[in-house]
Amino acid sequence: MTLIDRVRAYLRTPQGKQTIEKAKRMARDPRNQHKARRFLDRFRSRRH
Repeated sequence: MTLIDRVRAYLRTPQGKQTIEKAKRMARDPRNQHKARRFLDRFRSRRH
């Protein structure tokens, strides 16, 4: 079983579904959006 298959199997479990919902809630938080944007901007600038 590949890593992707394991992740997919986990996401189908009740605990995996809870994790998805928690991630969605966190993604809606403006502070977390700002942190993610800052991280991605730094990541993109290092690659050039």
